[in-house]
Formats: sequence, C-alpha cells, structure tokens
Amino acid sequence: MQRRQFNQSLAATTALLVLAARQQAWALSLSDLTDKDATNGLKTALEKGALAAIGVLGKPDGFLGNPTVRIPLPGYLEDAAQLMRKLGQGKRVDELVTSMNRAAEAAVPMGKDLLVGAVKNMSVTDAKNILRGGDNSVTRFFAEKTRVPLGEKFLPVVTRATEKVGLAEKYNRVAGKVANLGLVKKEDASIQQYVTGKSLDGLYTIIGEEERKIRQDPVGTGSAILKKVFGALK
Repeated sequence: MQRRQFNQSLAATTALLVLAARQQAWALSLSDLTDKDATNGLKTALEKGALAAIGVLGKPDGFLGNPTVRIPLPGYLEDAAQLMRKLGQGKRVDELVTSMNRAAEAAVPMGKDLLVGAVKNMSVTDAKNILRGGDNSVTRFFAEKTRVPLGEKFLPVVTRATEKVGLAEKYNRVAGKVANLGLVKKEDASIQQYVTGKSLDGLYTIIGEEERKIRQDPVGTGSAILKKVFGALK
C-alpha cells in the first residue's frame, strides 16, 4: 500500500514538474518573439480568419445550410410558428426563416472592409494580449472592434431582405408591444435587429473556428510568420 502511494505521489510530482517546464518554455518562447513578429503574425491570422469566415458564410446556404450558425426564429415567434404549421401555414413560416438567413448571407460580405480595417489598426499591445488571451481571443478582438459598426452596416441589408415577407412585419408589431411587458428581449423585438445580431454572432463563431485551426496547425497554413508565432505557443 505504501509503495502504491509512493508511486502515485511520484507520478503526480512528475506531472507538475512537466507542466511547470512547459509553462516556462512557453513564456521563454513567447518572450523571444519580437514585437514586429507578434504583430505581423496576428495580423496574418486575423485577416485569414476573417476572410475565410466571409467566404464560408457570404454565399447561398452559408447560414441556412450550416446548423452551427443557421438563424432560427426568435423564441417568441417559434411558439406561434408551431401553431401556424398545424393550421397549414408552414410555408409562410419557412419563407420567413429562409429570408432571415438569406439576409445574413447577403450582409456578411459587406463586413470585409471593417474587419480588415480592424486588423490594420491593431496595436502591438493588442497582438500580445491576443497571444496570451486563449483560444477565442481573436474572436473577442473582432467583436470588440467591429460589432457596433458592422451592425450598423448589416441592418439596412437585413431590413430590405426581410421586409418583403409579410410575417416579419406582423412579428414586429406584436413583439414591439410585448417587449414593453418584458416578455421579449428588446434586441428581439424587431426581426431586423434580431437577424443582424445573429448574423454577427455567426460571423464571429466562424472566425473563431478558423482561429482555432490556425492555432492548432500553423504549419498547415503555409505561412512562415504564423508558423513562427503560433509555433512558439506549442
């Protein structure tokens, strides 16, 4: 029994020593990067992730055909939709869902300039913080820098696409009233605002997926600077 406890204690101590060594090596490799390397590497990663996300989402079925980001009906309308389907009005419900997702697909490509602009304006401090910030730090960076201006840019596109569906207007009338009673979130009281928010959520989700791919396999990107910067974090 004592020997088993000794072996378990030895294994635990060894694991802690290995972890400490890895953390020390990570700190040393990161500190060896120049500010220029870190900034250039992150700018490359950010731009690759953003452009890849736009390519994935900004096309037919980019949202509608992707279960990860497909935009569902707002919760309040989902309950009514079930009743409408039972009454033989499922086609109208499907039209609204399709228009919502098509609106997102049309809006996303318009975000390219703002996303790339955020990359170009990234500071050295931003770059270092992203490298130390964990797996979704790039996603957080984009959301912080671009969510508000992208929302303003997406909203007119979403509005034009959804206003063609009569059910959207009816939803807005009803949801606007019940929002004052606290039964619907304010951001969900307008179908246009709701779709715009979900479009941004989907965009940042896919950027996050692309970011994780780069972190996990910087060599596979074919970029020397990404290999150097993210390889230092392995």
